[in-house]
Amino acid sequence: MFSAAEIDAMEVALDAALQGPRGANPLVGAVVVGSDGQRLVTGYHRGAGTAHAEADAIAQAGMKGIDLAGSTMVVSLEPCNHCGRTGPCAQAIIDAGIASVVYAVDDPHDPAAGGAATLRAAGVDVRSGLSARAAFELNRRWFEAVFAKRPFVTLHIAQTLDSRIAAADGTSQWISSPESLADNHGLRSRVDAILVGTQTLLVDNPRLTARDASGETAGSQPLRAVMGLRGIPDDAAIHGDDGRVLHLPTRDPNEALEQLFAAGVRHVMVEGGSRILSAFLAAGLVDELIVYLAPTLLGSGTAALGDLGITTLAEAQGWEWDAASGGAVQTLGRDLRLHLCPGHPEPAGLAVDPGPELFPSEIHPPEPLPHRTGAGTATGGH
Repeated sequence: MFSAAEIDAMEVALDAALQGPRGANPLVGAVVVGSDGQRLVTGYHRGAGTAHAEADAIAQAGMKGIDLAGSTMVVSLEPCNHCGRTGPCAQAIIDAGIASVVYAVDDPHDPAAGGAATLRAAGVDVRSGLSARAAFELNRRWFEAVFAKRPFVTLHIAQTLDSRIAAADGTSQWISSPESLADNHGLRSRVDAILVGTQTLLVDNPRLTARDASGETAGSQPLRAVMGLRGIPDDAAIHGDDGRVLHLPTRDPNEALEQLFAAGVRHVMVEGGSRILSAFLAAGLVDELIVYLAPTLLGSGTAALGDLGITTLAEAQGWEWDAASGGAVQTLGRDLRLHLCPGHPEPAGLAVDPGPELFPSEIHPPEPLPHRTGAGTATGGH
């Protein structure tokens, strides 16, 4: 059903996809193969608002003067069929004269789905199911977020070696290095919202804005969300100049995500404090974990996390090193940046059933997907 060149190209596409950032959009890679089986160009998606993987590959071919007429595009997700911040990839493929498309899994996000049908209607040969399991695993938490209709959740912790986020007197500026702070502000500039608890708001009075290296406010700013039953003071710094603040009067992470999703948020970064961090982790609602680990010891002070409801080692949460978005471990100044994603618990059923909507009828996953408790949703085509 698939040629050796197409199989090799899909492996390259999946590797290329890892160069992109996780968030509201899935990680996607695309490779164009010539009629002779040679790889012509490779593209990947660099984040919301940038060219999709297919469009990136087509643009590279244009810059190199490569004619794609009659070629085959191999892509890790069904090409999108909608106009968002970028145009539909299905139409870009048709316009480029690409004769055949091979993709791994269907796009479950309603606004983006249907690209395969559009391609077939235009006379493009379309086949799917190549490396379906690997492609699903690449974006497993994104798929879960889409199915659950909730934002993709990134949880961020800046802590000492002994897992403290503040000293005994409450001081916490600055545990992280300037390089870690700059990286965090880069994350802030690409998420839809930042979430903190009311305790953090009242104690730290944060601005929660994204700022550049000079300390100036960046062009792209997230919604600032506060979770908790207490209100937001009128003079709180979080109001900023634009007043883009949302109060979530709940202590339930599921309810908070439901309200954020209704407000149009598709990627939220949870920044603290320890109660909020622990609540999201305990609920199994964290899709991406980023820890800035400073080479500092305090011995006492505020712990990064509280009770997760774990009473025995057998119940411990398992996390996996994530090679996407810059890699599993980076050195930022004196700090280490650790990047992780939730691991697979022991199978106990299906929290996400791939079904015919995800995997094409002729290709089925080789085994049931592992069960996830508290798993949820996210959004947005690639």
